[in-house]
Amino acid sequence: MSIRIGIVGYGNLARGVESAIGQNPDLELCAVFTRRDPGTVRISTQNVAVEDAARLTEWQGRLDVLALCGGSATDLPKQTPEYAKYFHVIDSFDTHAHIPEHFSAVDKAARESGHLALISCGWDPGLFSLNRIYAESVLPEGKHYTFWGRGVSQGHSDAIRRIPGVKDARQYTVPVEKALEGARSGRNPEFSTREMHTRECYVVLEEGADAARVEESIKTMPNYFSDYDTTVHFISEEELKRDHSELPHGGFVLRSGSMGKGHHALVEYSLKLDSNPEFTGSVLAAYCRAVFRMAAEGSTGCISVFDVAPKYLHPADYEEQRRHLL
Repeated sequence: MSIRIGIVGYGNLARGVESAIGQNPDLELCAVFTRRDPGTVRISTQNVAVEDAARLTEWQGRLDVLALCGGSATDLPKQTPEYAKYFHVIDSFDTHAHIPEHFSAVDKAARESGHLALISCGWDPGLFSLNRIYAESVLPEGKHYTFWGRGVSQGHSDAIRRIPGVKDARQYTVPVEKALEGARSGRNPEFSTREMHTRECYVVLEEGADAARVEESIKTMPNYFSDYDTTVHFISEEELKRDHSELPHGGFVLRSGSMGKGHHALVEYSLKLDSNPEFTGSVLAAYCRAVFRMAAEGSTGCISVFDVAPKYLHPADYEEQRRHLL
């Protein structure tokens, strides 16, 4: 029997989840829910319902897991605790500074309703989080470093688009090469946030918008840009479509540490992605399987990737996993 999945929203991430579901025979897309007029939304999967998000609760009992594909700035803080009252849910909330409070709000709703909710799932937070906790556990004496990019951040781009006067935008996160070299050196240097990354923003303004005000709003936005050297480029809509239509990303997680006899070890994990939303969607799809399996065993409340054993992610049964992957 297929795991029945619903998707909330139909932007880049949702399309990535939809594509990933199509690669997994045990997953089935049953419905897409949108705040737009459903009649205007064309999805790739045939014979799948596109519903008004206002009707979502009518689907109780018809979905096994609900994948929430809204933005972290304003959508997920409201949607995840609300929908956890009615469904097992998963989201990709990626505002690191606010994960504890988001977890608490979702945990309360999920426990009261007897549902399971997995938050902050993707590649960072998500897969990178796992690499940080594994490496730090193995090398307790040392430092970890995380570098993102060069690539388009969906969450940061979304945050810019929500500024009044912005028609469209792309934001690139760029590692500072000198800092990356320092992290790999074994010297375990200290870096400020500003020393590790820069941010480049390409913004299309609404007609009549105040460019100076928009730039100031971007550069002073807490949790997104205020702690970084940020460059804002105002370009035309045509330029954005021509030069910035792709959504590549990637990054590095490193742990530089010393072992018992003073020897050095460097653990490095990296991703190079042609499509950030497609890869993030692939991660969400695998974790939808895990949510379904863990909920079937009776798990409730809010969890993170730290709570999910790898065996729940893979479509094969545990015996086959041991035989071929262990």
